[in-house]
Amino acid sequence: MPADPRPDFARVRAWVFDLDNTLYPPELQLFSQIEARMRAYVARALGVDEAEADRLRAQYWRSHGTTLAGLMAEHGLDPDPFLEDVHDIDFTVLPADPALAQAIRALPGRRIVYTNGARPYAERVLEARGLTGCFDAVYGVEHAGYRPKPDQAAFEAVFALDGLSPREGAMFEDDPRNLAAPHAMGMRTVLVGPAPEARPHIHHHAPDLAAFLRQLV
Repeated sequence: MPADPRPDFARVRAWVFDLDNTLYPPELQLFSQIEARMRAYVARALGVDEAEADRLRAQYWRSHGTTLAGLMAEHGLDPDPFLEDVHDIDFTVLPADPALAQAIRALPGRRIVYTNGARPYAERVLEARGLTGCFDAVYGVEHAGYRPKPDQAAFEAVFALDGLSPREGAMFEDDPRNLAAPHAMGMRTVLVGPAPEARPHIHHHAPDLAAFLRQLV
């Protein structure tokens, strides 16, 4: 990858960020709270013990993109009560990040959050991180008709809703699976997280998101 990433982002006019483990570091363990609530919800909804619920949660994540998508496809689960329940967590573990807020605000063009969670949950995460007002739009899984990333149709639905041209966009994600469709659509792709992965659909790696963004402006 080039030492100076700026030329690779010269055409970018829309900056799309995943939420969980992207706009906050994974070591804060926020998503582990959600996983625990998903396990309990699956156990109640399907009448299984928590060990089986955890197995199904992981299986559906692998085969359907998210646990929710698997529950909807395999069991006809109503998504809204699920999303409300699993996102009822403690947000005080998230510190504000003024450096990240400054770096995002400095990006030229439109700034967007797109998550497989629900928008109300995303807005609470942004508030806790001091990122409220940094973005022009926040989209959740509900805006894609509950189709999750990595399904390309999910990206297409959200981008059409926003009026975003993928060839003028960049996608920031912690899950390598979720960068394949944006790459195919012509976006610049950035894997956010501690470890790089050498895959054709990943253009850049950002172990520190704020530091990486500062290189672009």
